Amino acid sequence: MQTTFIPIPPDSHFSIQNLPYGVFSPREGGEPRIGVAVGDVVLDMRVFHDLALFDDDLLNNSNAFNEPTLNSFMALGRDKWRAARSAIKQQLQPGSFLDNESMRQLAFFRQADVIMHLPVAIGDYTDFYSSREHATNVGTMFRAAENALMPNWLHLPVGYHGRASSVVISGTPIARPHGQTVRGDSTTPEFGTSRLMDFELEMGFLIGPGNEFGRPVSVKEAWNHIFGLVLVNDWSARDIQKWEYQPLGPFNAKNFATSISPWVVTLEALEPFLVNGPQQDPEPLPYLRGKSNRTYNIALEVQLQSTQMTEPHTICRSNFKYLYWNMCQQLAHHTITGCNLRPGDLLASGTISGPTPDAYGSMLELTWRGTKPIDLPDGTTRKFLADGDTVIMTGYAQGDGYRVGFGEVTGQIQPAVSLTI
Repeated sequence: MQTTFIPIPPDSHFSIQNLPYGVFSPREGGEPRIGVAVGDVVLDMRVFHDLALFDDDLLNNSNAFNEPTLNSFMALGRDKWRAARSAIKQQLQPGSFLDNESMRQLAFFRQADVIMHLPVAIGDYTDFYSSREHATNVGTMFRAAENALMPNWLHLPVGYHGRASSVVISGTPIARPHGQTVRGDSTTPEFGTSRLMDFELEMGFLIGPGNEFGRPVSVKEAWNHIFGLVLVNDWSARDIQKWEYQPLGPFNAKNFATSISPWVVTLEALEPFLVNGPQQDPEPLPYLRGKSNRTYNIALEVQLQSTQMTEPHTICRSNFKYLYWNMCQQLAHHTITGCNLRPGDLLASGTISGPTPDAYGSMLELTWRGTKPIDLPDGTTRKFLADGDTVIMTGYAQGDGYRVGFGEVTGQIQPAVSLTI
């Protein structure tokens, strides 16, 4: 077991085995800068760089850690990511250069004393639909069990292009959107606020080095283009979605907000938790076949707290390993046309539902389209989200006496803004 001079309890998400990257600014004032979470503190990577504590000349001479986003660092590639991780681990060991009171005062902030920002400048955002359980549940609701999966679903990672400008950091309030909806079987729309607000339990991965326009990334090389993962809540307005989604899919039902967690957990930190994903049958086409169907064992949980509740109530427990299509297949499929991805692009998994009802990753499924309301500890029930409800998502991989966690992604539903039409 690795040690550090930073006290870290076993249930902390931010063990020395983790070392996730984020962007923060001190609450007392100061510009956003890159940091690494360790226990309940943040290591200021601007200070780390200025002290030339890397064992790599390029990292010591690069300006990547003097920027307000991770994009430049992510673009450097896996060799430099590994070199940076090694240097950080070394400097967190007892007796290191940083292990003294003056350096602690200079290089570390308490997490409680910082404000977290979006860790990357997201140029493009793609959302997949890669949980077989979720796709089957939704298909069963709307097309019956015998037609639950569309003919293409078992042959390719279905996805759509989302809206990068409305990706927001955890804690950002989410206003209930306006839009067109229809009631029941009507074909005549009305305009108003969404009545069926929902969350979607997802994870997303961030692109490091991109690919040249016209040059696809193979499924075997995809890992070298993935920097790390974040928690994602892809908020949904189900009544707006029902009316608009045919023939081209989600639009206003999804574009109003997508929340992500502030800490980016690297693939290096997740390596001990690699597992095989679900068996894929039929066998994917050759460009989607890898040496193994690799994914990660990451426990996920969703909690809901109303304004009347004193603490959140767990309504879902799922796992990243349930996804049918893995990240490498998603990336390979995305680029097979020659589409170019760039550092900082976000690719999300789609709703992650498990095989049992308590593992369904959305209100749509948990309440089965509103027919099975959820009972809350305050005596109320929910078919979908109410104004004032806060949704908290968390996730971690459990090691032997330590965790590699993501912290939380939270958001509270606010009343719709007033419109003058």
